[in-house]
Amino acid sequence: MRGELTAKGKATRSRIVEGAAAVLREKGVASATLDDVMARTRTSKSQLFHYFPAGKDELLVAVAQFEADQVLADQQPYLGCLDSWEAWGRWRDVVVERYEAQGEQCPLGSLLYQVGRSTPGMRAIVIELTRQWQENLATGIRALQAAGLVPADLDVDTRAAALLAALQGGVAILLSTGESTHLRAALDQGIADLRHTGSVLA
Repeated sequence: MRGELTAKGKATRSRIVEGAAAVLREKGVASATLDDVMARTRTSKSQLFHYFPAGKDELLVAVAQFEADQVLADQQPYLGCLDSWEAWGRWRDVVVERYEAQGEQCPLGSLLYQVGRSTPGMRAIVIELTRQWQENLATGIRALQAAGLVPADLDVDTRAAALLAALQGGVAILLSTGESTHLRAALDQGIADLRHTGSVLA
C-alpha cells in the first residue's frame, strides 16, 4: 500500500487490525487464518491486501504494534501520572490486575514467537515499547524528585530500567507458571526501594 491513507482508509485499516487482534486472541496466532480475519472484519480479500500487500506477516506486525500500544494504554492514567506514592500504588495494582487477567497467554509474545523477534518490524516494536515504558517510569521518578520524595541525585534512568526489568521478569514467570507472586514481589520491592531512598531525606 502506497501513499497517505484518507481518514476513512485509516479507520478501515484500524478496524482490520483490531479485528485481527481479537481473532488471534481467540484462536491463537498459529491457528488463525486470513479467512478468519476477513470474516470477523467483513473485509474482502482484495481489500485486505490493499491495506496489507505483503499478506499475513505484514498484518501480524500491525497487530503486534496494536498489542504493544495496548500494553501501555492498559496502565493509564496511572503510568502517566506517577507523582506520589499513592499514584505508584495505584499503578502497581493495575499492572498486577492486567497481567493476572491476561493469564498465561501473551498476545504480543505469541506474535513475536510466530513472526520472529529478529524481524526488523518486530524488533523495532519491542525496542519502542521498552523505551516508552521506561521513559514513563523515569518521568514518574523525576516527579517524586520534584516533590522532594526521593533524592535529587538519584540515578533515575538506572532505577527505571531496573524496575522495568524486574517487572518483565515477574511477567515472564507468570506466563510460565500462572502465578503472579513474583510480579507482585518485583513491583512491591521496586517501589519500596524507591521509598527507602526517600526516607534518608526525612
